[in-house]
Amino acid sequence: MMKHRKDGIDPVARSRSRRRALQALYAWSLSGGDVRGLIAQFAHEQAHEEADLEYFEDLVRGVLRHVDELDGALAAYIDRKVDEVDPVERAALRIAAYELVYRPDIPYRVVINEAIAATKRFGAEHGHTYVNGVLDKAAAALRSIEAQQ
Repeated sequence: MMKHRKDGIDPVARSRSRRRALQALYAWSLSGGDVRGLIAQFAHEQAHEEADLEYFEDLVRGVLRHVDELDGALAAYIDRKVDEVDPVERAALRIAAYELVYRPDIPYRVVINEAIAATKRFGAEHGHTYVNGVLDKAAAALRSIEAQQ
């Protein structure tokens, strides 16, 4: 079992939380529903594996609270309307945009790598390439100081 870092964060549990958040946001994009029911459904599943439930809830609530703003932030870096992006890729991009904008404590490289890994696992064959290209550009703009270092 992986030990927590000095700051108490378990990166493996965070990765699991991101994957669950991607699945929850994918489900939401297909059928809608209220955020409490969505979180409850996926939190129950998450209880059976080590994950950071608090982080999962922050991602899902944060993306749904700011979805229009996040879509606007991504619009400049995608080649189509956000609603036309594959649902798995769209969920990964929204989570990453949320982390880039609202979670400066997460290094932008971690944000990009996690989005790519989740898209490889759940998305179309080359979806991770698209997500990588979009997020490279978005991170350069949204985290310009960090990206220049």
